[in-house]
Amino acid sequence: MHELGIMYHIVEQVERVAQKNRITEIETLVLQVGALSSVVPRYLYACFPAAADGTILENTTLEIESLPANGICKECGKIFDTIENLNMCPDCKSRNFELISGDGFFIKEIRGA
Repeated sequence: MHELGIMYHIVEQVERVAQKNRITEIETLVLQVGALSSVVPRYLYACFPAAADGTILENTTLEIESLPANGICKECGKIFDTIENLNMCPDCKSRNFELISGDGFFIKEIRGA
């Protein structure tokens, strides 16, 4: 479970941003997790209390948004969810596509109190 290491790194990053901006309390932390990112949101939720313990994020609410694995068909230009459609364009049935989202992991928002 690499999510614990990821959460420790996220907490460090958020603490740096908070310190730089003179924020003393973080109310909400919003993360975005792509469907193909190899990061499991429920494990992030489970690891967050341990990673945040003793930091300014100790009482922070964690929110995680899932990003779909969207691709754009190189044949017809249709944007589609590659997982739902088994890597096949639902319009022209081509498997020739470029992944345009869903493989990333991001800090979307830090809401200070």
